[in-house]
Amino acid sequence: MVSDGAAGTLAVVVCYATPQQEFLRPLDVAPGTTIGQAIEASGVLAAFPDINLVTQPVGIFAKKKTLDTVLRAHDRIEIYRPLVADPKDSRRKRAAKKEAGAQK
Repeated sequence: MVSDGAAGTLAVVVCYATPQQEFLRPLDVAPGTTIGQAIEASGVLAAFPDINLVTQPVGIFAKKKTLDTVLRAHDRIEIYRPLVADPKDSRRKRAAKKEAGAQK
């Protein structure tokens, strides 16, 4: 699989976002490169020293993967941050608030 990058390489993007800023780094990597290798090569760990790949999940296009997953052309590698709030609890609170407003 050769991409639009340099001959014999795969074009991928490494993504990470905080509430204040985002990091998007296009890379041309060799076939056989893993997610972990691409993250190291991207410079995201130097830009965001608080990233801990042992505890933070990673994925490709919103599907969780392991660091040893081999990349394919045009993969978007994402590093996920921990959730601030439980989505189920947030949904329950919104529903209760809506129900309380309807009873007035």
